[in-house]
Amino acid sequence: MKCEHCRYNTEIVDRLKNEVPSEAFLGQLTDVFKVFGDTTRIKIMWNLFDNEICVADIAEKTGMSQSAISHQLRLLKQARLIKARRDGKNTFYSLNDEHVKRIIEQVMIHISEK
Repeated sequence: MKCEHCRYNTEIVDRLKNEVPSEAFLGQLTDVFKVFGDTTRIKIMWNLFDNEICVADIAEKTGMSQSAISHQLRLLKQARLIKARRDGKNTFYSLNDEHVKRIIEQVMIHISEK
């Protein structure tokens, strides 16, 4: 039995398959794919896959400066691919939801197929 959330998503996908998407919708879709089209952002999302971590830790794991990471985090957050949680002076980042994980997993499966 599917959960209410999954049924809702299936209804959205079915509706979109049967309708001509608006230019605005296609633009939003394209923008999300553009965000995925950068190695640095993929590295960041990879580090956030099962973790909630701060900018300093992301910078250390990727070998990049905190300012460069902050810039990329802003773009990922604007695309709603990651979320931030403040704890005092620190901000911790994680993937926004399971949908983002599934996108990454599906692309990994796709490129691994022979």
